[in-house]
Amino acid sequence: MSPFGWRRLWQCAAGILGAAGVASAAASAHGLAESATHNVDLASRFLLIHALALLAVGALTRGHERWLRLAGGLFALGSICFCGGLVLAALVAHGFAPIIPIGGTALILGWTVLAVSALADPPPLT
Repeated sequence: MSPFGWRRLWQCAAGILGAAGVASAAASAHGLAESATHNVDLASRFLLIHALALLAVGALTRGHERWLRLAGGLFALGSICFCGGLVLAALVAHGFAPIIPIGGTALILGWTVLAVSALADPPPLT
C-alpha cells in the first residue's frame, strides 16, 4: 500500500473511532442504566483518545514505516477489543470481559511501538 493509502486508512479508522466515541458518550448520557454508564463513559474516552492517536499516526506516515503501521494496527485492534469489550460487558453480558485486557495490552503496546517508531523507522527522504 502506498503512503497515501496508509494515511487514508488511519484517517478513516480515526473517524470511525471518533464517531463511536461520541455515540457511546451520547448513549451513556441519554438512557443507559446507571450500572452501565461507567464502562461506557470509559470506552468513550478511550475511543476519542485513540482516534486522535490514529490521526497522528496518519500524519506521521511518509513512506513505508513498518513501526508506524504496527502502532496504528495496535491502536485499532486495542480500541476494538478494549472499548468494545467494555460496552458489551456493560450492555449484553459479562462473557465479553476477557477481551478487555487483551485490548488494553494492545493499546499499551501501540503507544510503546509509536515511541519505537521514532527511533527505528528510517527518516523520510526529502
